[in-house]
Amino acid sequence: MDIKQLIYLCNLERERHFGRAAQASFVSQPTLSMRLKNLEKELGLNLINRGNNFEGFTAEGLRVLSWAREIVAVYEGLKLEVESLKQGMSGTLRIGVMPQCSVSLAQLIKAVSLAHPGLDYRVSEVSADQLIEALSSHSVDVGIGFFEFSTLNELRFQLVSLDDGGVDVVYHPDHFPELDNVGLITAEQAAALPLCLSEPSRYFRRYLDNFFRQAGLELHPRLESTSIFQLMQGVFVGIGCALVPGGHLIDEMHPALKRCPLDITPMTRHAALVVAEPGRATALAQHFFTAAGLWLTQQQPLKLPATIK
Repeated sequence: MDIKQLIYLCNLERERHFGRAAQASFVSQPTLSMRLKNLEKELGLNLINRGNNFEGFTAEGLRVLSWAREIVAVYEGLKLEVESLKQGMSGTLRIGVMPQCSVSLAQLIKAVSLAHPGLDYRVSEVSADQLIEALSSHSVDVGIGFFEFSTLNELRFQLVSLDDGGVDVVYHPDHFPELDNVGLITAEQAAALPLCLSEPSRYFRRYLDNFFRQAGLELHPRLESTSIFQLMQGVFVGIGCALVPGGHLIDEMHPALKRCPLDITPMTRHAALVVAEPGRATALAQHFFTAAGLWLTQQQPLKLPATIK
Protein backbone atom coordinates (compact mmCIF):
# COMPACT_ATOMS: atom_id res chain seq x y z
CA MET A 1 0.00 0.00 0.00
CA ASP A 2 1.27 3.51 -0.79
CA ILE A 3 -0.05 7.04 -0.52
CA LYS A 4 -0.82 7.29 -4.25
CA GLN A 5 -3.29 4.43 -4.04
CA LEU A 6 -5.09 6.20 -1.22
CA ILE A 7 -5.08 9.46 -3.17
CA TYR A 8 -6.58 7.63 -6.16
CA LEU A 9 -9.28 6.19 -3.89
CA CYS A 10 -10.13 9.65 -2.52
CA ASN A 11 -10.21 11.14 -6.02
CA LEU A 12 -12.60 8.39 -7.11
CA GLU A 13 -14.89 9.27 -4.21
CA ARG A 14 -14.87 12.93 -5.20
CA GLU A 15 -15.29 12.44 -8.96
CA ARG A 16 -17.60 9.36 -8.87
CA HIS A 17 -16.18 8.40 -12.27
CA PHE A 18 -13.06 6.39 -13.19
CA GLY A 19 -12.06 8.62 -16.10
CA ARG A 20 -12.39 11.88 -14.18
CA ALA A 21 -10.64 10.37 -11.15
CA ALA A 22 -7.74 9.37 -13.42
CA GLN A 23 -7.54 12.91 -14.80
CA ALA A 24 -7.56 14.34 -11.27
CA SER A 25 -4.76 11.90 -10.36
CA PHE A 26 -2.72 12.75 -13.50
CA VAL A 27 -2.58 9.12 -14.63
CA SER A 28 -4.33 7.09 -17.31
CA GLN A 29 -7.57 5.30 -16.49
CA PRO A 30 -5.99 1.83 -16.87
CA THR A 31 -3.23 2.84 -14.45
CA LEU A 32 -5.72 4.09 -11.86
CA SER A 33 -7.86 0.95 -12.18
CA MET A 34 -4.81 -1.31 -11.90
CA ARG A 35 -3.47 0.47 -8.79
CA LEU A 36 -6.86 0.29 -7.08
CA LYS A 37 -7.21 -3.41 -7.92
CA ASN A 38 -3.73 -3.96 -6.45
CA LEU A 39 -4.89 -2.17 -3.28
CA GLU A 40 -7.91 -4.46 -3.05
CA LYS A 41 -5.71 -7.51 -3.58
CA GLU A 42 -3.27 -6.43 -0.89
CA LEU A 43 -6.07 -5.76 1.61
CA GLY A 44 -8.03 -8.87 0.62
CA LEU A 45 -11.22 -6.82 0.28
CA ASN A 46 -13.48 -5.61 -2.50
CA LEU A 47 -13.61 -1.85 -2.07
CA ILE A 48 -15.46 -0.75 -5.20
CA ASN A 49 -18.71 -1.86 -6.82
CA ARG A 50 -17.85 -2.19 -10.47
CA GLY A 51 -20.16 -2.49 -13.45
CA ASN A 52 -19.91 -0.79 -16.79
CA ASN A 53 -19.34 2.36 -14.74
CA PHE A 54 -18.43 3.27 -11.19
CA GLU A 55 -21.26 2.10 -8.93
CA GLY A 56 -20.08 3.27 -5.54
CA PHE A 57 -18.12 1.70 -2.72
CA THR A 58 -18.75 -1.50 -0.81
CA ALA A 59 -19.38 -1.34 2.92
CA GLU A 60 -15.76 -2.37 3.45
CA GLY A 61 -14.66 0.25 0.92
CA LEU A 62 -16.41 2.99 2.86
CA ARG A 63 -14.55 1.99 6.03
CA VAL A 64 -11.21 2.01 4.21
CA LEU A 65 -12.12 5.28 2.51
CA SER A 66 -12.64 7.04 5.86
CA TRP A 67 -9.08 6.10 6.84
CA ALA A 68 -7.76 7.04 3.41
CA ARG A 69 -9.27 10.54 3.65
CA GLU A 70 -7.58 11.16 6.99
CA ILE A 71 -4.21 9.75 5.87
CA VAL A 72 -4.24 11.79 2.65
CA ALA A 73 -5.22 14.96 4.54
CA VAL A 74 -2.37 14.46 7.02
CA TYR A 75 0.00 13.77 4.13
CA GLU A 76 -1.03 17.00 2.40
CA GLY A 77 -0.63 18.88 5.67
CA LEU A 78 2.83 17.37 6.11
CA LYS A 79 3.87 18.56 2.66
CA LEU A 80 2.71 22.08 3.47
CA GLU A 81 4.52 21.97 6.80
CA VAL A 82 7.76 20.85 5.13
CA GLU A 83 7.47 23.62 2.57
CA SER A 84 6.96 26.20 5.32
CA LEU A 85 10.05 24.88 7.13
CA LYS A 86 12.12 25.18 3.97
CA GLN A 87 10.76 28.51 2.79
CA GLY A 88 10.07 30.26 6.09
CA MET A 89 6.64 31.74 6.68
CA SER A 90 5.30 31.10 3.19
CA GLY A 91 3.06 28.53 1.60
CA THR A 92 -0.62 27.82 1.07
CA LEU A 93 -3.06 27.87 3.98
CA ARG A 94 -6.27 25.85 3.58
CA ILE A 95 -9.29 27.61 5.07
CA GLY A 96 -12.71 26.03 5.47
CA VAL A 97 -15.50 28.55 5.93
CA MET A 98 -19.21 28.21 6.46
CA PRO A 99 -21.28 30.40 4.12
CA GLN A 100 -22.61 33.64 5.62
CA CYS A 101 -20.37 33.98 8.67
CA SER A 102 -20.26 37.09 10.81
CA VAL A 103 -16.90 38.28 9.48
CA SER A 104 -15.54 39.25 6.08
CA LEU A 105 -12.92 36.61 5.30
CA ALA A 106 -11.31 38.82 2.65
CA GLN A 107 -10.74 41.62 5.16
CA LEU A 108 -9.31 39.14 7.65
CA ILE A 109 -6.93 37.67 5.07
CA LYS A 110 -5.84 41.17 4.03
CA ALA A 111 -5.04 42.07 7.64
CA VAL A 112 -3.02 38.88 8.19
CA SER A 113 -1.19 39.38 4.88
CA LEU A 114 0.33 42.57 6.25
CA ALA A 115 2.06 40.50 8.94
CA HIS A 116 2.73 37.42 6.79
CA PRO A 117 2.98 38.47 3.12
CA GLY A 118 4.32 35.06 2.06
CA LEU A 119 1.06 33.23 2.76
CA ASP A 120 -1.28 32.14 -0.02
CA TYR A 121 -4.81 30.91 0.63
CA ARG A 122 -7.11 28.17 -0.60
CA VAL A 123 -10.67 28.73 0.61
CA SER A 124 -13.43 26.12 0.55
CA GLU A 125 -17.07 26.61 1.57
CA VAL A 126 -18.27 23.75 3.77
CA SER A 127 -21.28 22.93 5.90
CA ALA A 128 -21.26 23.04 9.70
CA ASP A 129 -20.82 19.27 10.09
CA GLN A 130 -18.22 19.08 7.33
CA LEU A 131 -16.13 21.81 8.95
CA ILE A 132 -15.60 19.93 12.22
CA GLU A 133 -14.73 16.79 10.26
CA ALA A 134 -12.36 18.71 7.98
CA LEU A 135 -10.56 20.27 10.95
CA SER A 136 -10.30 16.92 12.74
CA SER A 137 -8.93 15.14 9.66
CA HIS A 138 -6.53 17.99 8.78
CA SER A 139 -8.07 18.52 5.35
CA VAL A 140 -8.29 22.22 6.27
CA ASP A 141 -5.88 24.16 8.48
CA VAL A 142 -8.28 26.87 9.69
CA GLY A 143 -12.03 26.87 10.16
CA ILE A 144 -14.42 29.81 10.35
CA GLY A 145 -18.02 29.11 11.19
CA PHE A 146 -20.69 28.65 13.86
CA PHE A 147 -19.81 26.14 16.58
CA GLU A 148 -20.86 24.77 19.92
CA PHE A 149 -17.98 25.76 22.18
CA SER A 150 -18.38 22.60 24.27
CA THR A 151 -17.60 20.54 21.16
CA LEU A 152 -14.53 22.62 20.37
CA ASN A 153 -13.29 22.26 23.95
CA GLU A 154 -13.77 18.50 23.88
CA LEU A 155 -11.75 18.30 20.66
CA ARG A 156 -9.16 20.69 22.14
CA PHE A 157 -9.30 23.22 19.32
CA GLN A 158 -7.94 26.73 19.74
CA LEU A 159 -10.55 29.38 19.02
CA VAL A 160 -11.11 33.10 18.82
CA SER A 161 -14.77 34.03 19.13
CA LEU A 162 -16.23 36.47 16.63
CA ASP A 163 -18.53 39.31 17.64
CA ASP A 164 -22.21 38.59 17.12
CA GLY A 165 -23.27 41.48 14.93
CA GLY A 166 -26.86 40.25 14.78
CA VAL A 167 -28.76 40.03 11.51
CA ASP A 168 -29.20 42.82 8.97
CA VAL A 169 -32.00 43.31 6.47
CA VAL A 170 -30.29 44.53 3.30
CA TYR A 171 -32.42 46.32 0.71
CA HIS A 172 -32.35 48.78 -2.17
CA PRO A 173 -34.11 52.04 -1.22
CA ASP A 174 -35.47 52.52 -4.75
CA HIS A 175 -37.44 49.29 -4.44
CA PHE A 176 -38.26 49.34 -0.71
CA PRO A 177 -38.44 53.05 0.29
CA GLU A 178 -40.79 52.18 3.15
CA LEU A 179 -37.82 50.69 5.04
CA ASP A 180 -35.83 53.93 5.06
CA ASN A 181 -37.35 55.26 8.27
CA VAL A 182 -37.43 51.97 10.15
CA GLY A 183 -34.90 51.80 12.99
CA LEU A 184 -35.41 48.13 13.86
CA ILE A 185 -37.29 45.63 11.69
CA THR A 186 -39.58 43.27 13.59
CA ALA A 187 -40.03 39.62 12.75
CA GLU A 188 -43.55 40.37 11.47
CA GLN A 189 -42.24 43.07 9.11
CA ALA A 190 -39.46 40.82 7.82
CA ALA A 191 -41.84 37.93 7.21
CA ALA A 192 -43.99 40.20 5.04
CA LEU A 193 -41.06 41.04 2.73
CA PRO A 194 -40.05 39.19 -0.43
CA LEU A 195 -36.62 37.79 0.40
CA CYS A 196 -33.35 36.67 -1.18
CA LEU A 197 -32.04 33.88 1.04
CA SER A 198 -29.40 31.19 1.13
CA GLU A 199 -30.60 27.63 0.58
CA PRO A 200 -32.44 25.83 3.43
CA SER A 201 -29.54 23.41 4.00
CA ARG A 202 -27.26 26.22 5.20
CA TYR A 203 -26.87 26.65 8.95
CA PHE A 204 -27.63 30.39 8.89
CA ARG A 205 -30.81 29.75 6.89
CA ARG A 206 -31.87 27.01 9.32
CA TYR A 207 -31.35 29.47 12.17
CA LEU A 208 -33.62 31.99 10.42
CA ASP A 209 -36.28 29.40 9.59
CA ASN A 210 -36.36 28.09 13.17
CA PHE A 211 -36.67 31.58 14.65
CA PHE A 212 -39.56 32.58 12.40
CA ARG A 213 -41.27 29.20 12.79
CA GLN A 214 -41.19 29.53 16.58
CA ALA A 215 -42.67 33.00 16.20
CA GLY A 216 -45.53 31.52 14.18
CA LEU A 217 -44.30 33.18 10.99
CA GLU A 218 -43.12 31.98 7.60
CA LEU A 219 -40.44 33.47 5.36
CA HIS A 220 -41.18 34.12 1.69
CA PRO A 221 -38.01 33.64 -0.36
CA ARG A 222 -38.34 34.90 -3.92
CA LEU A 223 -34.75 33.91 -4.65
CA GLU A 224 -32.67 31.14 -3.06
CA SER A 225 -29.03 30.51 -3.88
CA THR A 226 -25.76 29.19 -2.46
CA SER A 227 -24.09 32.23 -4.05
CA ILE A 228 -23.92 35.44 -2.02
CA PHE A 229 -23.12 37.25 -5.27
CA GLN A 230 -26.43 36.12 -6.80
CA LEU A 231 -28.35 37.10 -3.67
CA MET A 232 -26.85 40.60 -3.67
CA GLN A 233 -27.67 41.00 -7.35
CA GLY A 234 -31.24 40.00 -6.51
CA VAL A 235 -31.35 42.68 -3.82
CA PHE A 236 -29.88 45.28 -6.18
CA VAL A 237 -32.53 44.74 -8.88
CA GLY A 238 -35.36 44.60 -6.34
CA ILE A 239 -36.30 40.92 -6.35
CA GLY A 240 -36.32 41.09 -2.59
CA CYS A 241 -34.39 41.92 0.57
CA ALA A 242 -31.60 39.81 2.05
CA LEU A 243 -31.10 38.66 5.62
CA VAL A 244 -27.37 38.48 6.35
CA PRO A 245 -25.15 38.22 9.45
CA GLY A 246 -23.79 41.56 10.61
CA GLY A 247 -20.15 41.92 9.54
CA HIS A 248 -20.45 39.50 6.63
CA LEU A 249 -20.52 42.05 3.81
CA ILE A 250 -17.87 44.55 2.79
CA ASP A 251 -19.88 47.74 2.94
CA GLU A 252 -18.05 49.62 0.18
CA MET A 253 -18.94 46.92 -2.37
CA HIS A 254 -22.64 47.78 -2.14
CA PRO A 255 -22.91 51.60 -1.97
CA ALA A 256 -26.42 51.65 -3.44
CA LEU A 257 -27.84 49.36 -0.76
CA LYS A 258 -29.03 50.12 2.75
CA ARG A 259 -29.52 47.96 5.77
CA CYS A 260 -31.18 47.99 9.15
CA PRO A 261 -31.04 45.49 12.01
CA LEU A 262 -33.56 42.71 12.48
CA ASP A 263 -35.04 42.11 15.93
CA ILE A 264 -34.02 38.45 16.39
CA THR A 265 -32.74 36.24 19.19
CA PRO A 266 -29.04 35.27 19.00
CA MET A 267 -27.92 31.94 17.57
CA THR A 268 -27.39 29.02 19.92
CA ARG A 269 -24.03 28.40 18.24
CA HIS A 270 -21.17 30.89 18.36
CA ALA A 271 -19.13 32.28 15.50
CA ALA A 272 -15.43 31.52 15.85
CA LEU A 273 -12.07 31.20 14.13
CA VAL A 274 -10.69 27.73 14.89
CA VAL A 275 -7.43 25.80 14.49
CA ALA A 276 -6.07 22.58 15.98
CA GLU A 277 -4.52 22.56 19.45
CA PRO A 278 -0.91 23.75 19.84
CA GLY A 279 1.48 21.11 18.58
CA ARG A 280 -1.05 19.73 16.11
CA ALA A 281 -1.71 22.94 14.19
CA THR A 282 0.74 23.51 11.35
CA ALA A 283 3.20 26.38 11.66
CA LEU A 284 1.32 28.29 8.97
CA ALA A 285 -2.01 27.77 10.73
CA GLN A 286 -0.61 28.81 14.11
CA HIS A 287 0.91 32.02 12.75
CA PHE A 288 -2.30 32.84 10.88
CA PHE A 289 -4.35 32.15 14.01
CA THR A 290 -2.16 34.42 16.16
CA ALA A 291 -2.19 37.30 13.65
CA ALA A 292 -5.91 36.93 12.93
CA GLY A 293 -6.75 36.81 16.64
CA LEU A 294 -4.79 40.00 17.26
CA TRP A 295 -6.59 41.80 14.44
CA LEU A 296 -10.00 40.56 15.56
CA THR A 297 -9.48 41.69 19.16
CA GLN A 298 -8.50 45.15 17.92
CA GLN A 299 -11.76 45.57 16.03
CA GLN A 300 -14.48 47.56 17.76
CA PRO A 301 -18.00 46.09 17.92
CA LEU A 302 -19.70 46.77 14.64
CA LYS A 303 -22.20 49.61 14.52
CA LEU A 304 -25.23 49.33 12.31
CA PRO A 305 -25.30 52.34 10.02
CA ALA A 306 -28.37 53.07 7.97
CA THR A 307 -26.44 53.00 4.70
CA ILE A 308 -23.82 50.54 3.49
CA LYS A 309 -20.97 52.97 2.84
